[in-house]
Amino acid sequence: MRITKWQPYADLANMYDRWNGIFGEDFFDESSKNGLTPSAWRPMTDIFESREAYIFKIELAGFKKEDVKVEFSGDTLTLRGERKQEEETKNESCHRLERSYGIFERSFTIPKNVDSKKIDASLQDGILILTIPKIEEARTKAIPITVK
Repeated sequence: MRITKWQPYADLANMYDRWNGIFGEDFFDESSKNGLTPSAWRPMTDIFESREAYIFKIELAGFKKEDVKVEFSGDTLTLRGERKQEEETKNESCHRLERSYGIFERSFTIPKNVDSKKIDASLQDGILILTIPKIEEARTKAIPITVK
């Protein structure tokens, strides 16, 4: 007989996965203010951590820096923007639209060990790079302990 640990939220997670399989990934954007407002789209985001900082790389092809708002409040990093749909011309027939358009908003909870006054943001080649430095005291440092 095999004994498995009961995971009370497993059924809920499975239901969420099935729901997303029917309606598409993340039908309800968890970063919206009330959790129920669907975002038009979500830019793909990679998050890295080094000893010195947290680094976010957000895919924003076609955006200019003035098209994106980045805010940090409390422990929340919020990105907002809008990709407007291009005007149709009468001489073209559209065969496929795969790019996402409309308003987006993404929020991330950031650990408290950061220096919010030194956050750096740059937009290059369609990638928004946010570097959030850690405060000096929070960086892990090995402390030797003498055994007696």
